Amino acid sequence: MSKRAYNFNAGPAALPLEVLERAQAEFVDYQGTGMSIMEMSHRGAVYEGVHNEASSRLLNLLGNPEGYKVLFLQGGASTQFAMAPMNFLTEGKTAGYVKSGSWASKAIKEAKLIGNTFIAASSEENKYMSMPDVSNLVLPENTAYLHLTSNETIEGTQFHEFPDTGNIPLIADMSSDILCRPFDLTKFGLVYAGAQKNLGPSGVTVVLAREELLQNSPSHIPTVLRYDTHAENNSLYNTPPSFAIYMVNQVLKWIEEQGSLDGIEKKNREKANLLYNAIDESSGFFRGCVDATSRSTMNVTFRLGSEELEKQFIKESEKEGFVGLKGHRSVGGLRASIYNAVPYESIKALVDFMSQFQKSHG
Repeated sequence: MSKRAYNFNAGPAALPLEVLERAQAEFVDYQGTGMSIMEMSHRGAVYEGVHNEASSRLLNLLGNPEGYKVLFLQGGASTQFAMAPMNFLTEGKTAGYVKSGSWASKAIKEAKLIGNTFIAASSEENKYMSMPDVSNLVLPENTAYLHLTSNETIEGTQFHEFPDTGNIPLIADMSSDILCRPFDLTKFGLVYAGAQKNLGPSGVTVVLAREELLQNSPSHIPTVLRYDTHAENNSLYNTPPSFAIYMVNQVLKWIEEQGSLDGIEKKNREKANLLYNAIDESSGFFRGCVDATSRSTMNVTFRLGSEELEKQFIKESEKEGFVGLKGHRSVGGLRASIYNAVPYESIKALVDFMSQFQKSHG
């Protein structure tokens, strides 16, 4: 391959080239076993070693907080939208939700099917162009948990600080920004993330949770939807997505090589600053969509003066090897998803293309 695409897809998204090359080298014969990792029994020692290594490596990146466990599940964040309230929103309790955009709204919709919910904070009034203020939340005593979405992929907003919820568990959907920066896992009761943006390929969902929350799920829940089922069986109750978990382990190794989360955050800020500066310094030709205080370092959303001009931008960018710059169909516009694995060089190429496009169409 002479040239890789400039991949700005929102998910499944770019993976580190080094990880893809290592996986390629081991694809047919994993460490002399004569088999691909995809061909092995998930009950065998070789696969279980990879499985456990991925779990311990993830916790190590987050400082090895005591009392937390990693689960590797399936069904994406969409299944977690239902699984969390099924396990925690018990009779007599109510669940608080921060309504910050498209994905938070989907989580709320699922929770309402399970039990009582309330909106603890919302930015719906300004069309989700900023994150809600969660600095002084007052939660009822019978609150089962508070749920938030750390990064709204579609709108391009991100929480830069998280609330202190005291004894009430804080649950977060971190699908689109997990491991983009250090964060204090001990502030959370449970964090979940679909792997297909920052962790690996699609097919596996990572859950990090306090062990006490993973015990004694309500008995009426189907077995495979109980957190305690998966906790008690080391995520091996049913056949796991073994190749996806192998890839997660490889991505976690790569993050370590980048200087762990401090190194990753530095690189992500450099990439985001480069792109946001190009937008802000374009004299209004390009316009950022969201409030500057809520800008995401993962999903940069912006507009041009007309939809026709945006269509032209997409058309010309695709000819130059740029992929995934069209905004989500629900909001339109343009979006560059610049996850951990998207190299600085791709953002530099995009900025150069934007400059040339402005000269041609400004």
